[in-house]
Amino acid sequence: MPNRREAIGLALAGAAFRFGAATAATATGFNDRNYAGAVVIDALGAPGGSDPSLPDYAPLSAKDIADVRASGITALNWTVNAVGNGSDRFEKSIENIASVERELVAHPDVFVKVRTAGDLALAKSTKRMGLIFGCQDTAMLDGDLKRLAVFGDLGVRICQPTYNRRNLVGDGCLETADGGLSRLGHEFVSETNRLNMLLDLSHAGPRTISDGIGASTAPMAITHTGCRSLVDLPRNTYDHDLKALADRGGVAGIYFMPFLRLSGQPHGEDLIRHLEYAVNICGEDHVGLGTDGGVSAVELNDAYRAAAHKEHEERVKAGISAPGESADVFTFIPEYNDPRRFKILADDLARRGWASGRIEKLLGQNFARLFREVWKS
Repeated sequence: MPNRREAIGLALAGAAFRFGAATAATATGFNDRNYAGAVVIDALGAPGGSDPSLPDYAPLSAKDIADVRASGITALNWTVNAVGNGSDRFEKSIENIASVERELVAHPDVFVKVRTAGDLALAKSTKRMGLIFGCQDTAMLDGDLKRLAVFGDLGVRICQPTYNRRNLVGDGCLETADGGLSRLGHEFVSETNRLNMLLDLSHAGPRTISDGIGASTAPMAITHTGCRSLVDLPRNTYDHDLKALADRGGVAGIYFMPFLRLSGQPHGEDLIRHLEYAVNICGEDHVGLGTDGGVSAVELNDAYRAAAHKEHEERVKAGISAPGESADVFTFIPEYNDPRRFKILADDLARRGWASGRIEKLLGQNFARLFREVWKS
């Protein structure tokens, strides 16, 4: 059996074979200087992530920090709220924010808190990783929209109305009724607009997505999704909603998740198929990346498999596991199981004939433009 380093090498060799060199001019991929100069944004991710047995928001290790430095990522959207319906969502979310703030204090030379486009530029110019506080649900508001401003004051710049299930603002993607936004949900969208907070329609039901696009006065995002025309699973997004999002100036981030195929472990070719399809539907100015994973590489060993099984069981028990999830399908792309996954992906896209300008838009320019327009600072 190959060791981890050899396994990754074999996976990358397989990726190079499949994706091939389109021309001699692109055979070297996306060069290091281009990557170093690019704004690179993971629209849904987190530092660390190699050890799922650790609790969420556990202190980052020296290896986690080294991987952050190596990644070349300019900024990522780090989920700070407690996801899913429950009685302690507000308090738990405040605890999570405190945990992330401790990382900012502990590593001022590594991280920058991002509230504005100026902070994003600062992260890039100082070679630090910008941390964007995001919420993947509104359960922590408990129906009180005044709390959204509280989270905004704490630094939250991105917020989803729903996470898979129905809550007070609308239906998530697992609800068969697909009732869309509630009246409170429409008021939530208005409040995100007032606060210059980015509306993120990930995990929402199709009608909730359509309602959100129609109701928002500002461009919005679906930070981590796939293309439902390619793989008909609830976590993916229909063409008409992808196009409507783009027509309003929004950006769709394609994830590195099991939903990129109907069954089995997703691979690089699945990710690239969704990326190219999304660009054809949305245009190259409206597609980005939102891995929905950690920065560090995963070591696929027995401990990881056991932890992944446990996490899957907990998600099923909580009623938030989506079709396409499986205890034996892991939430990463083997070919890109590396802290520099975005550079490796950029190389593969260049070998397929993608122009450097298009790759730079995908890596982060599109989300940076969206943040600048919505945050207005």
